[in-house]
Amino acid sequence: MKRSNEYMMLLRNTDWDEGLSIEEITKLIAQYTEWFDRMLAEGKVAGGRPLIAGGRTVALSQDGKVLDGPFIESKEIIGGYILLAADDLGAAVKIAKTFPPVMRGVQVEVRELTNICPISQRLEARLAATL
Repeated sequence: MKRSNEYMMLLRNTDWDEGLSIEEITKLIAQYTEWFDRMLAEGKVAGGRPLIAGGRTVALSQDGKVLDGPFIESKEIIGGYILLAADDLGAAVKIAKTFPPVMRGVQVEVRELTNICPISQRLEARLAATL
């Protein structure tokens, strides 16, 4: 499988501003903006967006009904994402470690993006094995 060199940082616990003064929040937002602009200029970030709180989760219940609801624990809520360009997962993680909100408790999950669905990849492998 060809590697994509594209990664997504999923941001959790994005309520880091609670309990901080206006001055502290302003300073931290400036640090984040400087980091983001620098990473863009260096070609390490391709974009990103915050997500509005709320939303819905669609899932299959144990009795076979499709339900929608919050279903997500607050610590698991994704508050935004940043697209990274890196040579490998280690390099992407190294970039993520420099993300200023991490120092304020924002958790970051780094995942590689792919152009081929993993299920399609497994199907191809199974079909190839039957030949």
